Amino acid sequence: MTSDEVRSMPRRPLPPLDYDKPNLARMKDALLGGHDHYEIDRLAVEAFLQVAPDGAAVAKEFRSWASRVVRFLAGTREVGQFLDLGSGMPYVENTHQTAQRYNPDALVIYVDDDPVVQAHGLALLEDHLVHVSGADLRDPEQTLSDPVIAEHLELDRPVAVLLNAVLHHIEDLDEARAIVRGYVDALAPGSYMLLTHYYTDGEGPRGAFARKLDGLMAGIGYPTAHRSREEVESLFDGLEILDPGVVHLHEWWPEGPRLAPLTQLNYLSLGGVGVKP
Repeated sequence: MTSDEVRSMPRRPLPPLDYDKPNLARMKDALLGGHDHYEIDRLAVEAFLQVAPDGAAVAKEFRSWASRVVRFLAGTREVGQFLDLGSGMPYVENTHQTAQRYNPDALVIYVDDDPVVQAHGLALLEDHLVHVSGADLRDPEQTLSDPVIAEHLELDRPVAVLLNAVLHHIEDLDEARAIVRGYVDALAPGSYMLLTHYYTDGEGPRGAFARKLDGLMAGIGYPTAHRSREEVESLFDGLEILDPGVVHLHEWWPEGPRLAPLTQLNYLSLGGVGVKP
């Protein structure tokens, strides 16, 4: 398919808003102190914070972790293309801001199927190096053939794919593995996969806390899966994991001495970066 043919393909219409159900992207916006959410989302976040009062601080750690990795890849590894899957609402220090600070020519494509995210992204983010797609990230083939992505992303060059706080919402581990594999298989050698995931050792107070959080999210309508280290690491099959490995987010290249105390919620997630040989 030529570039002209891709450009002539219509954008998919925005799906209708559902005001009766909380939405993950809007919940994250509320958790991070944003303004682009509704009462149903705030109520879900309030229920979450009753169980995990430090949830907002840890949500910011997920964003901070992604910024550190993007800075490393755009600067040190000179990656020029970033595909941010399940990107959520525009917030401070978005992926393109970090990437383009270290590589001014970096292309960034945000992918999120929430209509509010798409509307805000199209209004606030799009320019010749930043684009927004409403594809469903769970289908790698259809996502990569989405007109916005197909026109701008060059799959014969290295791409950094972000799956930050996404795959723990896929309850079936085989499906989560298949999603990662679908993207990895389509990428050029030298491409990177950035991945964070809820984690539990399955024992003791932290394991009980993880199960409580999974139950809470299932009640909200968005089940989560805290997985073992081995299960999280299996998502990187076929990739070479960069140092310092698959670790707690605060252990991945921290910036200076830690000022805020760690809580048990900090120990219920892992992050890592893999490169395609």
